[in-house]
Amino acid sequence: MADFSRSGNKKANDLTATILVGGLGTRLRPVIADRQKVLAAIHGRPFLAYLLDQLADAAIRSVVLCTGYRGEDVKAMFGDSYGPMKLLYSEERSPLGTGGALRHALPLLPSDPVLVLNGDSFCDLDLNAFWNWHRAHAARATLALVQVSDTRRYGRVHSAPDGKVMRFEEKGSEGGSGWINAGIYLLAHSVLQTIPTDGAVSLEQAIFPRWIGRGLYGYPSRGRFLDIGTPESYATAEQFFAK
Repeated sequence: MADFSRSGNKKANDLTATILVGGLGTRLRPVIADRQKVLAAIHGRPFLAYLLDQLADAAIRSVVLCTGYRGEDVKAMFGDSYGPMKLLYSEERSPLGTGGALRHALPLLPSDPVLVLNGDSFCDLDLNAFWNWHRAHAARATLALVQVSDTRRYGRVHSAPDGKVMRFEEKGSEGGSGWINAGIYLLAHSVLQTIPTDGAVSLEQAIFPRWIGRGLYGYPSRGRFLDIGTPESYATAEQFFAK
């Protein structure tokens, strides 16, 4: 296992990346039928391709796709490589949630920490800057945060001036401008190994709150953010990627 947490390496490209692409996407069914939501078309390309482009731009060499619902369709479309990147697949036979999917994939994730991306959102983030910030703060887990005008749909993340996450607020609890989880993480193996191995587990609800005060940080990103989880937000995706 390659441990980069204390190394002098200042680039993100030696990290193993994983993308969570196993969600059911039930809210998007009216506009994408029964297609896996990461295959939803934007400018004629599947949404997942934009996430892989982002990783390729950071010179990432290995990506694990955590598949579930219609995972065979994802594998059929993307195969074993994307440009110079090697693609591996961690297939869940029953829904494991965001945390359970990562725990299941752990044998395929050699770097420590691991770079994790949600499969239904995109944040225009400089991954090398994110990685360097994580190292500089000696974090065990770092969440990329982005500021939005209304946090009710996403929940809210409160951080101290030094970046330490102080608390989370549930979705719908408070509106107005604030910082939200942008769906990109750097997670140490010590965090991933605390995820239970039986049943579905949510990173956001069950794992991250446990790490408050134990090396959990929030990285304030100014990058543009898109979540395609609803028909309304998916409808804005073509304009988002046209810029």
